[in-house]
Amino acid sequence: MIFGIIKPYPSPLISGRGIDLDFAMLAGCLALLGLGLVMITSASSEVAAAQSGNPLYHMFRHLVYVAIGVFACIVTMMVPIATWQKMGFTMLVGAFGLLVLVLVPGIGREVNGSMRWIGFSFFNVQPSEIAKVFVVIYLAGYLVRRQTEVRESWMGFFKPFIVLLPMAGLLLMEPDFGATVVMMGAAAAMLFLGGVGLFRFSLMVVLAVGAVFVLVQAQPYRMARLITFTDPWSDQFGSGYQLTQALIAFGRGEWLGVGLGNSVQKQFYLPEAHTDFVFSVLAEELGVVGSLLTVALFVFVTVRALYIGLWAEKAKQYFAAYVAFGLAFLWIGQFLINIGVNVGLLPTKGLTLPFLSYGGSSLVICCACVGLLLRIEWESRTHLGSEEHEFNESDFAEEPNHGR
Repeated sequence: MIFGIIKPYPSPLISGRGIDLDFAMLAGCLALLGLGLVMITSASSEVAAAQSGNPLYHMFRHLVYVAIGVFACIVTMMVPIATWQKMGFTMLVGAFGLLVLVLVPGIGREVNGSMRWIGFSFFNVQPSEIAKVFVVIYLAGYLVRRQTEVRESWMGFFKPFIVLLPMAGLLLMEPDFGATVVMMGAAAAMLFLGGVGLFRFSLMVVLAVGAVFVLVQAQPYRMARLITFTDPWSDQFGSGYQLTQALIAFGRGEWLGVGLGNSVQKQFYLPEAHTDFVFSVLAEELGVVGSLLTVALFVFVTVRALYIGLWAEKAKQYFAAYVAFGLAFLWIGQFLINIGVNVGLLPTKGLTLPFLSYGGSSLVICCACVGLLLRIEWESRTHLGSEEHEFNESDFAEEPNHGR
């Protein structure tokens, strides 16, 4: 099925111009991937040595995920955006199916009290990572089809929530509160950019804040996390343990860090050092300077993604623009929540840091999103993304213009 929807020509990889990509975006994402590989190797070495006898065990697995991610990036880059638009409803149904399957005993795999993974022999798939992207693609199609209705009527504004709220409910049943917040936040941003009036958008924000408050009150462990993160030292060896160890890592790093590979906190003091708290190990080893440079790289990649959406909008490719905006806000949400948790600005939440954290599903989906963004940028820049356009060799005769 995959190879049936890939057009051999044209694409950003196969054209008369050769490889015609947004190299600035590609370079930023590759830099994050490389940094992630280095930090995972460092942060996981002690745990890997104790669990498997090989300190490079997680590094080798991560390299496999990187290879799969690169393949996913290439595949998504070669699929026309119009094809993704046609598949929007199918992808939405698939997202619901995956989120239901993960809750079925015997199919879903429970880790630390959460049913978030579908286990296979050698790897696990996290349906929430796939579902978030599928929702963005479906919602982008809805905003194009119902643009006038979304902007002018309450019904057009509320219809997307008929889909979003049941999906949020399935995520909360896992439970995956972080993924729910990120998905709903990205959807709200897409609706706002799609033209929803300020009054209706403000009402949505108020209702969302109220819903978060109710959800926090409904589960004692969420309330405990909310109370603990304000003063983690009050229960240093209990509910505040992860955060206090992360803060110690930041303190030890000072300005220039203790040196790559010299982290003390990764030696069984900081739980999940190579997954949710990899940024804390990075801060300890590379210091304030390394941390700020990493944040700057994240900012560059997300702002570039937003600009790609803006360029697509100027080229009147509105579906592509909404997809780019949605993917950018998914990344922004995960960056803010993960780093906020690491520095103690937000309650502890199990949410990976895109490109940097260890985790196959997150990494592969991030790479696929990069492929989508590169395809969107290429189609908007060349104006060849419309399926009504007849392609021929002369379309690619001129040299590419990367002067953006």
